[in-house]
Amino acid sequence: MKEERTIQSQTLSEDGQSDYTLRPGSFQEFIGQTRIKENLCIFIEAARRRGEPLDHVLFCGPPGLGKTTIANIIANELKVNIKTTSGPVLERAGDLAAILTNLSDNDILFIDEIHRLPRIVEEIMYPAMEDFKLDILIGQGPSARTLKLNLPRFTLIGATTRTGLLTSPLRDRFGVINRLEYYGHQDLVVIINRSASIIDIEITDEASLEIARRSRGTPRIANRLLKRVRDFAQVKNNGVVDLNIAKVALSSLNIDKLGLDDMDRKVLLTIIEKFSGGPVGVETISASVSEDKDTIEDVYEPYLLQEGLLERTPRGRLATPFAYEHLGKTAPRRLF
Repeated sequence: MKEERTIQSQTLSEDGQSDYTLRPGSFQEFIGQTRIKENLCIFIEAARRRGEPLDHVLFCGPPGLGKTTIANIIANELKVNIKTTSGPVLERAGDLAAILTNLSDNDILFIDEIHRLPRIVEEIMYPAMEDFKLDILIGQGPSARTLKLNLPRFTLIGATTRTGLLTSPLRDRFGVINRLEYYGHQDLVVIINRSASIIDIEITDEASLEIARRSRGTPRIANRLLKRVRDFAQVKNNGVVDLNIAKVALSSLNIDKLGLDDMDRKVLLTIIEKFSGGPVGVETISASVSEDKDTIEDVYEPYLLQEGLLERTPRGRLATPFAYEHLGKTAPRRLF
């Protein structure tokens, strides 16, 4: 079984119920993504005044930034039911038909990882999104016939971490497309303080900022680190999370000041020490650190690129001068 990283932005087995406890239920409680919130509030109010369903909405961006949370807030604001599923779960056209026919007018269908919908399911989604009709093939061979079903006027909300894998016909049928961005430190501080009050943790402003700096711009990671720091505080500091205990806890978890963990540093050190800083191909890096190539590209590289620690070139990956500085290494002159 693959080991779970504390700072991975995908949901961990430990998150579960705590995610629902900490999840905001309204746009007033939701921190960050200001432009997206303001626009959605206008779209929701306009749809409510017309008595129509909200146009189909697509949320793009890395995991852990609040796509599922916003979908649930939209349902709360519209006072409608929301049915949640995911792309890989909908294996057959009948799976989707069963869900759609059980919706009521103005209800919301939320599909997470929508880019992983099977092609046959995606194709019957087109008339459902445009005309609120479903074409079902009954029987096989010469006796096969098509049955047209009228669907309730629903809103589809899709979420994807891989926008490039969405087909154009599906993407073009969404009337509202939003890309969620990584959070700044100050927004994360507010989120951490809010979570601390919900789970009854006493925390100082300095500790909140320290956790925020190491949370990789992701609220899910910030909340997860808060819970781990709380454990240290309860055992070693009478339950109070101050700057010192936050540093001790995060250092014990091997999470440095930029939010890098052991594998992040291993990737960078491999490029610097074994391959003179690069360029080096991702397949070579994968073999050197004993990690899957796709995992390197999808899990580790995005944050290293975002922080300016790694550079992608046509010839391979390069460690930047900032990477050398952060790891306490002397950068070769060719990088200056």
